[in-house]
Formats: sequence, structure tokens, C-alpha cells
Amino acid sequence: MAKQNVAEQFVDILARAGVKRLYGVVGDSLNPVVDAIRRNSAIDWIHVRHEETAAFAAGAEAQITGSLTACAGSCGPGNLHLINGLYDAHRSMAPVLALASQIPSSEIGLGYFQETHPDRLFTECSHYSELISHPKQMPRLLQTAIQHAIGQSGVSVVSLPGDIAAAPAPEKTVETALVTSRPSVRPGDTEIDKLVALIDEADRVTLFCGSGTAGAHAEVMEFAEKIKSPVGHALRGKEWIQYDNPFDVGMSGLLGYGAAYEATHECDLLILLGTDFPYNAFLPDDVKIAQVDVRPEHLGRRSKLDLAVWGDVKETLRCLIPRVRSKGDRRFLDKMLRKHAGALEGVVKAYTRKVEKHVPIHPEYVASVVDELADEDAVFTVDTGMCNVWAARYISPNGRRRIIGSFSHGSMANALPMAIGAQFSDLGRQVVSMSGDGGFSMLMGDFLTLVQYDLPVKVVLFNNSSLGMVELEMLVAGLPSYGTTNKNPDFAAVARACGAYGIRVEKPRQLAGALKEAFKHKGPALVDIVTDPNALSIPPKISADMVTGFALSASKIVLDGGVGRMLQMARSNIRNVPRP
Repeated sequence: MAKQNVAEQFVDILARAGVKRLYGVVGDSLNPVVDAIRRNSAIDWIHVRHEETAAFAAGAEAQITGSLTACAGSCGPGNLHLINGLYDAHRSMAPVLALASQIPSSEIGLGYFQETHPDRLFTECSHYSELISHPKQMPRLLQTAIQHAIGQSGVSVVSLPGDIAAAPAPEKTVETALVTSRPSVRPGDTEIDKLVALIDEADRVTLFCGSGTAGAHAEVMEFAEKIKSPVGHALRGKEWIQYDNPFDVGMSGLLGYGAAYEATHECDLLILLGTDFPYNAFLPDDVKIAQVDVRPEHLGRRSKLDLAVWGDVKETLRCLIPRVRSKGDRRFLDKMLRKHAGALEGVVKAYTRKVEKHVPIHPEYVASVVDELADEDAVFTVDTGMCNVWAARYISPNGRRRIIGSFSHGSMANALPMAIGAQFSDLGRQVVSMSGDGGFSMLMGDFLTLVQYDLPVKVVLFNNSSLGMVELEMLVAGLPSYGTTNKNPDFAAVARACGAYGIRVEKPRQLAGALKEAFKHKGPALVDIVTDPNALSIPPKISADMVTGFALSASKIVLDGGVGRMLQMARSNIRNVPRP
């Protein structure tokens, strides 16, 4: 048997850790690794057009599958391009291993061509970032990186000089066992006892849920029923907790709707379940707060806690449900359900008048039609900006759909690259990229990746020829919009020139048919929809105290718009609520 080199050993270890693909752009310092992948049937090289796309794609695949994924960049500029997508993956708690290849080991520190120090540069967006400086380091160092990425749910970066990658691997290397999944974490009995006491003492309890409730839907519903609690959620909690939820009171935050804000402020006890909700000004400061999270560093960093509980949401609720006393008084819950339905009834009216005739097309109408026509197990990838608003308000979760976006990092141009990773994870599943024209055009080159691999991603392009969210931020700050206009091509014609299906929609009556045709198309497709640039969801009155970005307004509600099928659910939930 021929002796392995370090690159071949590196690829073998990745394959044993469950990595199926390595996303990246080839380059000289990466050549030994890429060649090792060429000769290894267990792992594929996915050639993208920009390394930022590689990192976004790996992060999305990790979020969809829950397994370790990988990306790579060649020395210097190549791996520097990874950094934005790695920040997003890290802040989304996606287990990603990034290979940052390095200049020849003998030249490090001497100002060589393309020299950077990736082991230093990536420390802020990773749990682990180290340089392999000798072949004997590689197996143990890569194993350590993998275990950091999986065990701490985030990014690990391995820097590997090209000459070391090509060097012979050490003889008699030991195949050590690899950690490929995380354990459940149960809180201690003392914390459970304290939390039970807080809940039993409170008359009005509200649950506020984040992405940490993934896999715990049944437990949250059983717990809410037992303590008669309204259930609100953050944006990243929407897909896990909103569906089949008779206790739903909507979402809090700048994109919020319904009665979630009221429910979190009018309770006696607020329980934060698996959420690192960053907008602390939307959280109350005059009620008792308990927080449950598997990441202890998240506990108490957004609000002053009366009790911090370190544990998985699911395991914690399994401990709590048999212990807490059932509450018979539904008055607080029913009041919040009525407020929620009333709030949705109010905002939906603005987008039910002549939307099917309005030109340019209302983006809210586009999102609602996409929601109706998309598959029941579709994956939606969502661009940062106004597409976040439309997804938050109109995409209906059902326990099978996924909604992926740059919800913690807030990067532009994430939807198309994330769609690539999501589609590679399951070629038979529908993936819909809800892209803004600004985000799409920023990394538009990787539309060619869809064509190259014949990935059946459907790009729904909200084309308002502007950076809509930035315009909103300027207006909220009392500034005239400036530098936000895009002069765009006919994106459907661009798609066709690339070899994909492309159609442009300018009138509402064309929309449903165009989306149906695109969704039926077996390969990549783009629907370029000309939408109303004035649909910025501006509140009736702009306060001078409103802060730009995803921060806070003095009124607590900056964005006000339609809510799609959520109104139907709210009406259903209050059907049996007694009228006052």
C-alpha cells in the first residue's frame, strides 16, 4: 500500500467525521488537499466562485443536517474571503471546519507573497484556530479542531501550509475515536428546585423561545398547557415553535408582531428558553426572569436574571413538567391570545386592499404567494434586509419547513450561498432563496454554481432596485435616503444567459403562474419580481428617539405590516376563549 501524505490523511479524517463535501476555490497551496479529495470517493470537492459563498454554504448545510461540514480557502486572499461566512456560521452555532491553507512553512514570518496569519485572523470567529507546523501534529490537531466545532457548536479553523500537506504522513499513526455528536445536558437538582418554586409562586408566566427549542416543540406545548402560559418567540425560534401552537402570541423584536411584547412585560415571571435574543431593550426590567440555555456564556448577558439554568431546553422541561403545579387560571393567557389576534387583525388590513392589482407589486403579496405555493418541507434561505421582514411575517412553519438566514450576524448576500449548501444536503428537497436585489447582486457570480452542478434552487428575487432596509434605517433616523439606489439589469435575462430558467414578473396577475412554472422546473430557476420600493413598512409616526438598524424604537414597533396565514392561526386559537 502506497504511503499516505498529510493531505490524504487530513481528508480521511474529515470523511470519518462525517464530512461529505468541502466547499471552496482551488489554489496552489490547496492543491495537495484537492488532489486527495479527487482520489477519495467518500468526500466531494464543491467548486464555488467565491470563498465567502463556500463558508455560507457550509454553514447552511450544517444547520440543515446538524452534522460537521467543511470549507476551504487557499493561502492569503483565498482564505480571507471565508471570514464573513465563518462569522455567520459561528454566530449561528453551526459546526463548520475551515481549512485555511498557508504559504510554505519555511517562509512564514518573512513577508512572503500572499502571507497572512490565518491562525490569528480567525480567532474571533472560531472556537479553535491553530497552525499545523509539522506533519506529526496533524492527526491530533485536526481531531481537536473537529471536537471543538462539534462539541461547542461553531467554527474551527486549521491552517495548513501547502508543503506540509504534500509531505509524507508519519508512520504508525493511530486512528483515534472522533466525537461526532453532542450529549444532552440536564440541569442540577438545585436549579430545578429553584425554577419549580419560581413557577409555582407566579400567577402569570410567559415563555419566550429561541432556536434552542429545536426538537422540544412537544415539551414546550405540554409545559405551556400545564402552567397556562402564552408562548412568544424570537426570529430564530419561529420555525421551531410557532406551528401547531395554541399558545402563540407572536414574535418580539424590531420585526415583531402580535402580543409577544405585551406578554413578556405583563407577566410575573418570564422564562427565556434557548434564546440569546440580542435586543435587550425589548425585554422587561421589572419582572422576574429565568433563563434556560445549553450555552452557559449566554446566561444573563442580555438581562438581569433571577435564576440562570444551564441545560438543554428539552431535558429541562422534562424535569419541570412532572414537578410544577398545574395552574387553572387562564385569564392571563386568554387576554394575551385576544390581544394577539386583535393586533394581527389590525395590521393585515393594510395589505388586503387591491394587492392583486397594485403595480409595482407589493412584496408582502409576493411572500404570501410563495408561502402558499412552496412545498410543505421546503427550505427557505432569506437575505438580510426587507426579505427578513417578509419571511418573518409570511412564511408559515409547520415542523417540516426550515427557515435559514443570517439572523445573528446580519450579513448581506447570504441567501443564495446558503441555498447552495441547503440543496447539496438533499437534492430532492425544494430550496427557495428569498433574495433581495442588493444581496443577490453582491455574490451573483455563484448563480453559476447552481448551473454548474444543476442544483434545482429556486431564486425568488424581490427586485425593488434599492437597499430597502437601509432606506428604512435612514428614514427612521430622520435622514434622507442616499446611496441606496441600484441600477439593475433584467435579472431573468441574466439567468437565461447563464443557462438557467429565468422569468421576469412586473404585474401581480403574472405572479402565481410564474412561480408555479419556476417551482416545476427541474433545474435552477430565477423569478425576477419587480416590487414596490416604497413598501418599507414605515410606522405612522417616526419618533426622533428611534434607533437605526435592528436595535430599538421608543414605540417598540418600527415595522408594521401584514402577517399572512398567522392571522388564521390566531383566530383558531381564540375560538374557544371566553369573551370578556
